[in-house]
Amino acid sequence: MNYIIISFSFYILMVVVLSYLGFKGTKSTSDYLLAGKQMHPVVMALSYGTSFISTSAIIGFGGAAGQFGMGLLWLTVLNIAVGVFIAFVVFGKKTREIGHKLGTNTMPELFALRFDSRFMQGYAGVLIFLFMPIYASAVLKGIVDYVSQYVGVSFNAVLIILGLLAAVIVVFGGLKGIMYADAFQGAIMFAGMAFLIIYTYSLLGGVEAAHAALVQLPQMPGVGEQTANLASGGFMGWTSMPKTGTPVWWNIVSTLVAGVGIGVLAQPQLSVKFMTVKSGKELNRAVLSGGIFTLFMTGVAFTIGALSNVAFYKNTGEIAIVAAGANDSIIPAFIKSFLPEWFGGIFLVVLLAAGISTLNALCHTMGTALGYDFLKKSLKITTKTITLTRISMLIGLLISIVLAWLSSKLDVSMAIIATGTSLFFGLCAATFLPTYIATLYLNKFPKTAAIASMITGSATSLFWLFFVQEKTAASLQLCKLIFNTTSIVKGTPLSIFSMVDAIIIALPLSIIAALATWACIGNAKETAIKPALECQ
Repeated sequence: MNYIIISFSFYILMVVVLSYLGFKGTKSTSDYLLAGKQMHPVVMALSYGTSFISTSAIIGFGGAAGQFGMGLLWLTVLNIAVGVFIAFVVFGKKTREIGHKLGTNTMPELFALRFDSRFMQGYAGVLIFLFMPIYASAVLKGIVDYVSQYVGVSFNAVLIILGLLAAVIVVFGGLKGIMYADAFQGAIMFAGMAFLIIYTYSLLGGVEAAHAALVQLPQMPGVGEQTANLASGGFMGWTSMPKTGTPVWWNIVSTLVAGVGIGVLAQPQLSVKFMTVKSGKELNRAVLSGGIFTLFMTGVAFTIGALSNVAFYKNTGEIAIVAAGANDSIIPAFIKSFLPEWFGGIFLVVLLAAGISTLNALCHTMGTALGYDFLKKSLKITTKTITLTRISMLIGLLISIVLAWLSSKLDVSMAIIATGTSLFFGLCAATFLPTYIATLYLNKFPKTAAIASMITGSATSLFWLFFVQEKTAASLQLCKLIFNTTSIVKGTPLSIFSMVDAIIIALPLSIIAALATWACIGNAKETAIKPALECQ
């Protein structure tokens, strides 16, 4: 317990000090919303990485790797190739250039000024505020689960304490304070995950022995019975991809890998980071540090999750999901059972850093979405921007806390953290990605086509999540309430679609809606108000 107290106290002290420095350095709305647009590229890369990689990756997706295997490493590949390289070089540089030229502070405002549409800013702001709490609650649940299990304190007590901590950091520090704290937290996360992978391989007899044992594990006594349900869904071992077209395959490929790996490009809490540096060259410099950080955070988490099955089986005769009792409990149970006590206290801080950094970015985005984009800019409320944003941040955080508490009452076998994360990432991709690309690169793209794309993408995605995709529809309960089933296609010739993630359907329809509307309007009557070439 002494290790926990010392580690936690040091962490809290550093984060509060850095947030205070950010508060003291916040002199304007630009400072509060965009950190003064003068951030160092390494600080920006670490802040981007810690906002992207949270307890969702370490606890939620690490637990998914413990259940489904190393197929999730494809998500690491996409995270680096798409979430860092393409995001920074292709999207980030243009976002910074056009955002600075237009004087934008948020992603919804970038759309609004580019297309001269107050509706787009208000619509995007409301959508972000309404559904980002689902993602934020998943992040918060991941932190609270680990702390409550490791320390032995009730879930509710930890939830309240961490909620108050997040409120202090995000409300008073602004984006500048958040990014200072993120850089510190990123360093902690990197060191902690580096130790975790080294110690795990040492525990299992080295890299070669550990992976050989994982390959052989499905043939070991008792494992077949424990994986029977998974095998019926297409599972073929922790070092193999599931059988193509099966429920487990669809879950990994369409929900966990595609949903997050593509959805990262349209995340409002991440895109705003591109506008905090002073030049495009700074973003080029940030690619290497961002890529290395992402590789360590996700690659280590997914590898440890899969290898935990070997450790649990050797000591208990049970695979990870059985020994831990739930997907989201695999990583916490592994840390508590097999690593030194002193590391448990330090890793608590690693997870706090991962979770609080992401939660702060989400609360900041929820606050700007409601307070700045919707109330200030769309509805023209005259209250000061920072005041509206701070109040909105607290409202968004409170909603997230309530959702995290409600999620703790759901079926523990559900992968709540990974599912909540994928849900929001996919929704953002379907709603914003086509318009985001048009904003940056298509000079004559019309406003009506952008609006059609956003509405089609969001409506299709939400319909699919609530009524078709069985995994999410079952937890959201609306389909059960109206139609008395977990999916409206279940038991029909179209039942295969109940396994397909919303992004697979909604994103193509969003693109088609944009192109079809553009084709109908043509170039003669309507073009974007601020062509990209004029913004360079």
